Amino acid sequence: MSNVEAEPVELLCGPGSPDGPVEVISPRAVPLGGPRAMTVRRTLPTRDRSMVGAWCFADHYGPDDVSVSGGMNVPPHPHTGLQTVSWLFEGEIEHRDSAGVEAMVLPGELNLMSAGHGISHSEVSTAATTRLHGVQLWVALPDSAREEPHGFQHHAPTSVAVSDGVTARVFLGALGGEFSPVITATPLLGAELIIAPRTRTSLAVDPSFEHGVLLDTGAVSVSDAALAVGDLAFVPCGAAELELHNPSPDPARLILLGGEPFGEDIVMWWNLVGRSHEEIEQFRAEWEARTGAAEDPGRFGTVPGWNPEDALPAPPMPTTRLKPRKRRN
Repeated sequence: MSNVEAEPVELLCGPGSPDGPVEVISPRAVPLGGPRAMTVRRTLPTRDRSMVGAWCFADHYGPDDVSVSGGMNVPPHPHTGLQTVSWLFEGEIEHRDSAGVEAMVLPGELNLMSAGHGISHSEVSTAATTRLHGVQLWVALPDSAREEPHGFQHHAPTSVAVSDGVTARVFLGALGGEFSPVITATPLLGAELIIAPRTRTSLAVDPSFEHGVLLDTGAVSVSDAALAVGDLAFVPCGAAELELHNPSPDPARLILLGGEPFGEDIVMWWNLVGRSHEEIEQFRAEWEARTGAAEDPGRFGTVPGWNPEDALPAPPMPTTRLKPRKRRN
């Protein structure tokens, strides 16, 4: 994507190196519903780290036995100003949205939904799913794209070698000479990595990007910072290589995220991304006031196959004013 603004903001990345500071973010457990709800491990956002590039939300879940957890059953809910990135390791999820898209989320295949001006969608694991395991990620849209119409993209990347002992499925951006055709509003990287047993390697990356390394399985260190399963290692921009070490006799799996530092403050509340408290209030009010009528779809529309009354109600607005999530360098 070209940057056509007349006076772009200059983003200064220090010289940095793979030996520079690595910040390890431990996840917090978040239940997705009632007593049999699936629990996810959330590393973005946190109080100290809101974003990695434009990546503003990261949930890691499973492997869950759906006979115990109940699987995923998320009724229609709204989104604004963001893109959702769904990536599975195991299981199947049915996606339906108010733009009329019905698609399966399958292991090793990317589904990217762009909310833009506004959309609603549902996510339900299929009856054939016995184990559910994957990540749900959000990307904040810049001002130049956040009012655009909603959209949907799908991509099934192949597994390729990107470094000694490392294979990757590149679902967004570019890595190791492999490119994803998926269009994003800001420069991004998203890839699933498999690191061979007892491997220490240097992975070439874009030094203008911030990077996040989310550990799914195994034992891995990033520049000697050891990660537990579910941890996210944040590497500031300036590093041209990531030093990865898998000391164990088993392969390890990671999700690698990257992007240029996001130069805009955002307000993120519930499933909505905006720029001010008043904007979020307006989005919430429009969601709560929806009629479900075909002649008046409003900002969010309705999801086919669902009774509009089954949609998720918006929680009450907080008693304190929502403040923008400011960048932390």
